[in-house]
Amino acid sequence: ADLTAIVDQQFYPLIRPGIEQYAKEKNLNIAVQEGTCGTANKGLSDKVIDIGGYCCPPSEADRFPGIKFHTVGIETIPILVNVKNPVTNLTLEQVRQIFQGKLFRWSDMEISPGTPGPKRIIQAVGRLHCKQRPGHWRLLLDHEDLFSPRLINVGSIKDMIAQVANNVDAIGLEELWMMKQYDKEGKVKAIAINGVAPTDIAKVASGAYPFYNTLSVTTWETEATKNPKVADLIKHLISYMDTLDSAHGVAS
Repeated sequence: ADLTAIVDQQFYPLIRPGIEQYAKEKNLNIAVQEGTCGTANKGLSDKVIDIGGYCCPPSEADRFPGIKFHTVGIETIPILVNVKNPVTNLTLEQVRQIFQGKLFRWSDMEISPGTPGPKRIIQAVGRLHCKQRPGHWRLLLDHEDLFSPRLINVGSIKDMIAQVANNVDAIGLEELWMMKQYDKEGKVKAIAINGVAPTDIAKVASGAYPFYNTLSVTTWETEATKNPKVADLIKHLISYMDTLDSAHGVAS
């Protein structure tokens, strides 16, 4: 291969068409493997790949000597509820109190001015992955011990979407792009936070929407490890992110 990469599973389907487009235009053989932030870390640590693709902001343990991170996009992580749930907007504080277990009935909140929610128990669902990395769910509550003991903690994106799709009282959080990948029947909806929708890309870019992932790719900067073909691919990917539909919830 001319270039090799490992890209996190959440980032992989989003960016792969851009890589394939570049490979075809430049007549390059680019080998891309779907993985996790952890496997990208290991590939770079072992010096067996040219590029690591991360969906989470890198931790100090990811910042090897000679590695440079390039942010190519900010991906919203919407708060998700069942489509039958009448809730369309919550405040940031309400969401935090729900996941802490301080608000545990929908009737503890107004779903519209003067209208309380139904008298049913809220079921919070989390996916507390990549615990050592900042961002993602840690923008909601910074440590796993802060979450309610009643939290259902799932291990996969697919399980998160399924939990919300199959329970009218569930509330979770997952990337908008991933919701669209796994909710083919339209049973899950993303709600606004403080009146800001996760699809409002201008607000996402300005920081007005509170939950997001930072999408980044790496280059080697030292003479012994860098691949001269990578820099042009990175430029292409930055431009490619500009072409994505706003429904993906990604600000380039």
